[in-house]
Amino acid sequence: MSRNINLLLVDDDREIRNLIEIYARNEGYTIFHAQDGLQAIQLVEKHSIDLIILDIMMPNMDGITACMKIRERKQMPIIILSAKNKDMDKITGLSTGADDYVTKPFNPLELIARIKSQLRRYHSFSSTTKNTDEIEIGELRIKESTHQVFVREQEIAMTRLEFMILHLLAQNRDRVFPIDQIYEAVWKEPSTQTANNTVMVHIRKIREKIEENPRQPRYIKTIWGVGYKIEACS
Repeated sequence: MSRNINLLLVDDDREIRNLIEIYARNEGYTIFHAQDGLQAIQLVEKHSIDLIILDIMMPNMDGITACMKIRERKQMPIIILSAKNKDMDKITGLSTGADDYVTKPFNPLELIARIKSQLRRYHSFSSTTKNTDEIEIGELRIKESTHQVFVREQEIAMTRLEFMILHLLAQNRDRVFPIDQIYEAVWKEPSTQTANNTVMVHIRKIREKIEENPRQPRYIKTIWGVGYKIEACS
């Protein structure tokens, strides 16, 4: 698992990058360094990066902007590593495409464990194949093998987590998924206190992308007090 894995460490603090690199190299990972978001984007375009550790507060381009720009074209896991520790900071980071959020000061061993978890989840989901590659619901088309989503044949850009949530609901039409169940199925870890907000933010983002009127959704229905579902005939 750890062989031939390229990590990109993006932080303007060299000591933090060097500390993470010591532990990451012990796992056999190859390390790339960037001091800001602009350098990160350049490295992502030049190299095959498997996972990104991304600070928020950096010169030239902050981590949130860099995350959004990377997500426009790439789907590798992104872990935000930031001193900003308020719930809204975490929700903002996750809603812009990050897969996990770790606050500073941090335990390097815990960070390595989170890296391994994200890589397992990513490679497991990417390698999963099913008999039916495409799901069509009304004017919505989901292609699993390429992680593509189309509405009226127009491709819609989605983060990996957004795609996983949409695919989960679409593959199990008419089944109502509680928020905790969505979180555990997609994030592959026990539900936390912030799971409700995390899932709700991702559902809102998905609706904004696929619904003509997100306030009156055609596809993802809210079942109040229970969870979410996609109806068989939407």
